[in-house]
Amino acid sequence: MKIVVGLGNPGAEYENHRHNVGFMVLDRFARKHRFEFGQKKFRAQIAEGFLGREKVLLAKPTTFMNLSGESVGPLVSFFKIPVDSLLVVADDLDIPLGEIRIRPKGGSGGHNGLKSVIKHLGTQDFPRLRVGIGRPPGNMDPADYVLRPFLPDEMPVVEQVLETAVSAVEIWLLEGIEAAMNRFNRKPVQKDG
Repeated sequence: MKIVVGLGNPGAEYENHRHNVGFMVLDRFARKHRFEFGQKKFRAQIAEGFLGREKVLLAKPTTFMNLSGESVGPLVSFFKIPVDSLLVVADDLDIPLGEIRIRPKGGSGGHNGLKSVIKHLGTQDFPRLRVGIGRPPGNMDPADYVLRPFLPDEMPVVEQVLETAVSAVEIWLLEGIEAAMNRFNRKPVQKDG
C-alpha cells in the first residue's frame, strides 16, 4: 500500500487558498479515479482505492497546516509502511506558479506543514511533491500570501499544474520516484506567440 497526503487547512474558508494546493491535487486525483473522501481517521479525511494493482490511501489532514504531522505520523505508524511509500503534496513559494518538483527526500524549505511531518515521522527521508505557487508580490508577507486565493487570471495555469501534479502522483504510484523525477522535474516549455 502507498499513502498520498495532501497538505492544507481544513474548512471552506481556506478551500481555494494557495496553501491548500495539496488538498486540490488530492481532490482532483480522487475525482479522476473515483475515490471518495468519506471516512475520518487519524485526524484526516481518508479515501481508499486502487490504481492498477496498487492499493492507495489518500489523506487530507483535518489539523491545521502547522500540525499536519499529528495526522501523518500516526497514519504511517498504524499502516506500518516504510516512509518511501508515503508521498506528501505541498505548496512551495520558491517554485514558480505552474511548475512542480518531486524529490525522494529533503528539508522543509521553511514550510511549516512539512516541518511538522518531519518532526512526527522523525525523518525527512520521505518523497514529496512540491507544487509552485510563486513568490508574493512586492513586500507582501509570505504568511498572508499563502492564505489568499489564486487570482482569476492565474486559474488557467493553476488548472494545468493540478493536472500535471495528478499525473506525477500516478507515475510515482505506478512506476516509482525515479520515473516521476525524470518525467516531471523539468521546466515547462515556453510557447512562442
